Amino acid sequence: MTNDVDTLATALYVKTDDLLKQAPHLAPWRPKVGITPLLTDAELVTLAVMQALLGFTSEARWLRHARAHLSHLFGYLPLQPGYNKRLRNAAGLITTVIRALALDTTLWTDDVWVVDSTPVECGRSRETVKRSDLAGWAQYGYCASHSRYFWGLRLHLVCTLGGLPVAFALTGAKADERQTLLGILDTDPALVGDRPGQILIADKHYYGKDFEHALATAGIELLRRARQGEAERPGARLFKPLRQTIESINQTFKGQLDLERHGGRTPAGVIVRVLQRVLALTAAIWHNDKTGQPVKRSLTAYDH
Repeated sequence: MTNDVDTLATALYVKTDDLLKQAPHLAPWRPKVGITPLLTDAELVTLAVMQALLGFTSEARWLRHARAHLSHLFGYLPLQPGYNKRLRNAAGLITTVIRALALDTTLWTDDVWVVDSTPVECGRSRETVKRSDLAGWAQYGYCASHSRYFWGLRLHLVCTLGGLPVAFALTGAKADERQTLLGILDTDPALVGDRPGQILIADKHYYGKDFEHALATAGIELLRRARQGEAERPGARLFKPLRQTIESINQTFKGQLDLERHGGRTPAGVIVRVLQRVLALTAAIWHNDKTGQPVKRSLTAYDH
């Protein structure tokens, strides 16, 4: 365990604990009369982030590691079933902490966003597909970046150029990327309400007169590559390097945060494990920003 991880964990715990003291209603609901959890909600959030940053995809292995190496940070650690249940119930809190951390960075006010979606595979065998609790939500889809079909979901991400998650959604693999983006913006109108002239850079799949009109009405200027038969669009020279930026952000989720090894088998399980990784990236960027690190999206100091 490195001092960098300890420092991030302590800072995240304090931030989350302060948030819950100011707004206790954000904590997962529990009966007024009952046993007070020995692991606080702030500690739970911190534990979940450390699991993602340190690369433990198995909750059982993670808790064994935590008992052996993190006793100086956590006075109590639950058994795996209790941890799993607490984590699933904390999805709303995790979502709130993601936004709170993002707002507390210098990257939040960036006037350029990138948008893309990336596969979240949920099964490979035909037997898994037939028996999975995710059937009906998870679907067969195609990943153009890797020229392969997959069965699962898609994580739609709106990020700053520095990789800070601004907004996100988890949908079936066949969900329309444009409609999903418009749904994200409709659900959170304040996101662009104070950002006149916000620039959004997207791939050529984000097209359509009605779609672009809807973005323009919201005050967003869309820059994307021209489709076949279209005249060259403004900003075309920017797309090659920015495409690499988008792919790099996706690779952070998959290569360093093990997004495709999430291990979720139910809708609630998949949702919280994806949120766990979005929170881990946001927390790392937040901490790097606060400590003046030159590369905000670097996880190198925390992943070992």
